[in-house]
Amino acid sequence: MAGKQEQMNELQKKNLEAAMRLAQLSIENSQRIMEIQVTTAKTLFEEGVHNAKALSTVKDPKEMMDLRTQFAQSTTEKMLACAREIAEITTRTQAEVGKLVGEQLTTGSHDVFEAMQKMFKGMPITDQNALGAMQSAMETTRAAFEQMTRASTEAFQAFTQQGTKGRK
Repeated sequence: MAGKQEQMNELQKKNLEAAMRLAQLSIENSQRIMEIQVTTAKTLFEEGVHNAKALSTVKDPKEMMDLRTQFAQSTTEKMLACAREIAEITTRTQAEVGKLVGEQLTTGSHDVFEAMQKMFKGMPITDQNALGAMQSAMETTRAAFEQMTRASTEAFQAFTQQGTKGRK
């Protein structure tokens, strides 16, 4: 019985480690995005103050319009660069999360399958029909896990590719 408890503890430990990796990834990427936003906001504010001072000294209306156009273009370029950088972080994060989820599904299903095999081996079953039925059930379960893993991986890849196409 202690062996089965150890197996369950090991499965729980692996699941917890995967959850911690996902949480860490989320925190790190959120920090990167916040840093980009703060840096961009600070730069835009400083440029806005500078631009306002520059505009206050201009007397010619045409020169004022040219400066405003130049300032608006510069602001737009900085905001687009910020948005592109955030989109790149998001794309990388989606790929990393997909990889982690795929690994977890693959290893998790393998671990569950192994735990079920060990559990059935430890049971005192003398009826060959019952043993065959359990092995068949385990094989069906394993095939279902593999199919689920493939479907999840394909769905996530399609989602990631669709998100990348939408940003181009």
